[in-house]
Amino acid sequence: MSMLTPPGMGGKYRITGDRYPRMRRPSGRRRLVFAAMGAVCALGLVGWGTLQLIDVFSGGDDDKTVRAARGTADCKRELGKDTAKGHDKGHDKGHDKASGTAPKALPKPGEITVNVYNATPRTGLAKDTADELKKRGFKIGKVGNAPAAYDKKVKGPGILLGAPAATNGPFDVLGTQLAGARTENDGRSGKDIDLILGSGFKDLTKKKDATKALAALSAPKPSSSAPTC
Repeated sequence: MSMLTPPGMGGKYRITGDRYPRMRRPSGRRRLVFAAMGAVCALGLVGWGTLQLIDVFSGGDDDKTVRAARGTADCKRELGKDTAKGHDKGHDKGHDKASGTAPKALPKPGEITVNVYNATPRTGLAKDTADELKKRGFKIGKVGNAPAAYDKKVKGPGILLGAPAATNGPFDVLGTQLAGARTENDGRSGKDIDLILGSGFKDLTKKKDATKALAALSAPKPSSSAPTC
């Protein structure tokens, strides 16, 4: 019996030889299988995450583009409907609202009587100005020196003085002939307007520029009620 045999044991349990038996290490195949499965799962997660990031940074823009295109198409349809409605209403009222609001009725220069007064020390200024306004179609009333309340007291180019009713129309028309003139109202009942020339007066607005300004007053104003998208 070998010295390696424990006491009391023999027979089939007897160990022969002079070395302990070596135990085999467990097979590494399982570990390889588990490692491979883990690697596959990890790669799958990484790939899925990558696709999600790509979708966030690129796919969302496509969705926004589609929505924007749809919104633009809807907006065009709505604008088309509103324009058609405005066109129909405009025909009912004798004009197309889509082209703008109708201008206010303005008197013609020949319907405005202008009194020209000189509030400066320069002689003949009122007469020369009155003659030029007459050439431009205005009716001329009185011509002379300014009343004491205004004589040599008007610092700017001039003053347009008239009844409160002159504010809406006549002042606008006469104002195209003298840039920078201020307006004032008094208690008169007539429709005539006083043009009081001040120390800042140099000359009337050039005729071509005054004509353009007068035409702009008569032009339709763009409508501000158009729908926006």
